Amino acid sequence: MIDIYDLYNRMEANNIMLSFKGDITDDLMGSILQIMESRMNDKNEEPKLKKKVYNVLVECLQNLYHHIDKADTSVGIKTARSAIFMIGFGDNGYSIYTGNYIKTQKVFDFRGKLDKINSLKQDELKSYYKEMLNNEQMSEKGGAGLGMIDIARKTGEKLKYDFYELNDGYSFFSLNIKVVSHSNSEQ
Repeated sequence: MIDIYDLYNRMEANNIMLSFKGDITDDLMGSILQIMESRMNDKNEEPKLKKKVYNVLVECLQNLYHHIDKADTSVGIKTARSAIFMIGFGDNGYSIYTGNYIKTQKVFDFRGKLDKINSLKQDELKSYYKEMLNNEQMSEKGGAGLGMIDIARKTGEKLKYDFYELNDGYSFFSLNIKVVSHSNSEQ
């Protein structure tokens, strides 16, 4: 049996204000954005921070929606197309946590892209973003790989991530994004 009180206490300790596990849909994305806009309004957040959080939320949700790999339930993964999404609040801003399945064969290349993004300074990220935009190379799921670059640009923070190998074919990708109020990142 799940110890719901323990789960509640862990979420409370990490100031989790919204969490979701399941399929990411268009309707869900809209609802999450509305809820967070309302909660930030209730907290009287600065417009600049609200805009930054909203933009990063959009990127994170779109990444989950468009780039989640549908897992094969026959290899031991219980939910074929499932993700987790949480938003926490702290003294200097927000934390956005996401997690989703990814085919293990994609991990090496994806890790390389994330490490490249993390190695760049703000002005270099801007140039890299323009380069990728002009390169017009689309991934198999339709994106040009701009989402993670945009998140790093908007937050001014390094992307904190990890991959957990689950079985021969799938891994679980986790991402932790910090959106702080005092960041000098670009809008």
